[in-house]
Amino acid sequence: MKQFLLALLVTFSFSATAESGWVGALAPDFKLQDQNEEWRSLEDYKGQWLVLYFYPKDDTPGCTTEAKNFRDGYKDIKALNAEVVGISLDDVESHKSFAEIHDLPFSLLADVDKEAATAYDVLGGFGPVEYAKRQTFVIDPNGNIVYHYDDVEPDTHMTDVVAKLKELQKGLAE
Repeated sequence: MKQFLLALLVTFSFSATAESGWVGALAPDFKLQDQNEEWRSLEDYKGQWLVLYFYPKDDTPGCTTEAKNFRDGYKDIKALNAEVVGISLDDVESHKSFAEIHDLPFSLLADVDKEAATAYDVLGGFGPVEYAKRQTFVIDPNGNIVYHYDDVEPDTHMTDVVAKLKELQKGLAE
């Protein structure tokens, strides 16, 4: 029953609707393992833009679509001096399988203790089932949150992010 509820929740992505207040804030630090058992922290991405996306569950329809779209647009994001990092509550083993099956070129971080999801206020749940809400934070090279997507459409999110990165970077150049 618990797995059925989680699948149902992941299929119908819930997102925050209230104004988040994240823009302008210093991004909360994290220290989590990626799919290769390497420890990653916010400091590792200093000096470049970071697209930090939280998602509910590996190998579910919306999460797979979102990850594959980031994979397919990865070169466009890298060309903008940006990195993509995905975070969910899944463990390292699940991330390793998910990344290998879909040939993902970016890190997936295992937030099994829910520390990052809690720090970024994306921890959601329904009864005993907890998951990371599908939200994305765009973080500038200095570690500041410059944009927050609290409502994400997996099919178009990657192109939205690329457009937003271009807009933000153009604004800095002017």
